[in-house]
Parts: sequence; C-alpha cells; structure tokens
Amino acid sequence: MIKEIKKIFIVLLIVAALVVICGIPFVVHQKEFVVVKQFGKIVSTYDAPGLYAKIPFIQSTQRVSTATILYDIPASDVITKDKKSMIADNYVLWRVSDPKKYIQTLNAVEARANERVEAAVYNSTKNVISSMTQDEVIAARGDMLTDLVTVQANSDIGSYGIDIIQSQIKMLDLPDDNKSAVYERMISERNNIAESYRAAGDAEAQKIRNETDRKVKEMTATAEADAAKIEAQGEAGYMQILASAYNDPEKADFYTFLRGLDALKVSLSGTNKTIILDKNSEIVRMLYGAE
Repeated sequence: MIKEIKKIFIVLLIVAALVVICGIPFVVHQKEFVVVKQFGKIVSTYDAPGLYAKIPFIQSTQRVSTATILYDIPASDVITKDKKSMIADNYVLWRVSDPKKYIQTLNAVEARANERVEAAVYNSTKNVISSMTQDEVIAARGDMLTDLVTVQANSDIGSYGIDIIQSQIKMLDLPDDNKSAVYERMISERNNIAESYRAAGDAEAQKIRNETDRKVKEMTATAEADAAKIEAQGEAGYMQILASAYNDPEKADFYTFLRGLDALKVSLSGTNKTIILDKNSEIVRMLYGAE
C-alpha cells in the first residue's frame, strides 16, 4: 500500500515538474508584441522574435498583434469655414505602437480601438475642413488634406498606444441638394477668370500692335526721307552731268532743241491736238525747213 502511494506521489511530482517546466518558456513571433504580467501588472514587453522565459504560476503572457489594420470609417457631414456642408468618407491604416498603453486603456480589444480611431479621425477631419473655405478644400484635396488629417488624428490617439499610419479621404463630395448650385458657381468663377485672362491678353496684344504700328510709321518716314534725299542727290547729279555736257553754246542750243522736241511729243500725244508756236521758234524753222 505504501509503495502504491509512493508511486502516485512520484507521478504527481513528475507531472508538476512538467507543468512547471512547460510554463517557463514562451515564444515571440513575427508581427506581435508579448506582454508579461505579474499579478495583473505589466512587468515587461517583448517585440523581437525568439524564445523567452517567465516565472510559472506567478507571471502570465498576453499577445498583441503589430500588423497594420485597415478600418473603413462611415461617411460623415463636415462644415467648411464659409459654412458650406460637405461629405467626407475616410479610411484609416493603424497599428499598435505601445502595447502597454493599448492594454491599459483598451484592454487590447480591436473593436474599441476602431471606435477611438474613428472619433479621432472624424474630429481631425472636421477641424481641418472647418479651417478652410469650400474652394480651398476642393483645391487642396489629395495628399495635403491626408497629411493634415493624419497629423491631427495622431495627436488625439497617441494616449491609447495606437499609431495612425494614414488617414486617407477617399471621397470628398457635396450634398445632393446643393451640388448643382456649387458647380454652377464654380463654372461661373472659372469663366470670369478665363475672361480676365482673355482681356489681359487682348490688351497686351493691342499694346504690341500699337507699338509695331508706331515703329512701322517711323521706319516708313525715315525710308521716305532717305529716298527723297537720294532722289534729290540723283537729280542734282543729273543736272551737273547735263551742265557739264552742254557747257558751250552749240551744245546748249542742241540741248534746248531736244527739250523742245520732247515737249512737242508730249503735247501731241492723243487725238485732236492743236499747237500754237512762235514763227521764230527753232521747232517751226525745223518743220518748215527754214535756215
């Protein structure tokens, strides 16, 4: 009987030893934190993959994923600085950055974390858009709004041990009841801007045309003056040549005779022409063969 009791005792000791030994080691895997608690209080945190040890029965472990979580936030109404209503639809990428805070504040429950993330992103989106007019919001849609919302949301969510990687506004729209009015106003404003550009362009074109016309007139006047000067110089040279050629009485008479013939030729052009000449003129004498 005693032997049986000893055997049972030995078996129990072996089982207890195995339980103790098995309770000492624990493994940290990729993309996770392992938090070690002692009497419910966090005493250490591990994030590097590997094999670690804890005190059995006294210490326990809790695992927290470090994977990036995608959370689609429901669309919500926001008001711009100029009191215009818009609809913002966001999605968020977040992950746990501080497992101790995450456990202490949210008990590492993802649903609770999503609620806090949603509230932080909504408040951030509302604050950013309320600081801008509707036109500024429309012009800034994209990376600029994403960066502003992400920075503000992170400042609100940091106490929960969560890091918002990106808060992206996937759609920023107008309420159906005022879309048409807003679009028409935007089209009108763009048309006004285009018209001002056209007017400025027309004014500049007219200025260029006026300047070009002025330069053309100046160049034409200069050219005409130069031409008149050259023509006068040519006429003077011609007269000098004639004077030199007919510088004696015989040549002078012959020149006068030629000029007379030229004048007679011009006068007789056409029909029904009558010329009255002096009887002593050289032309009359030539016509009648007088000496």
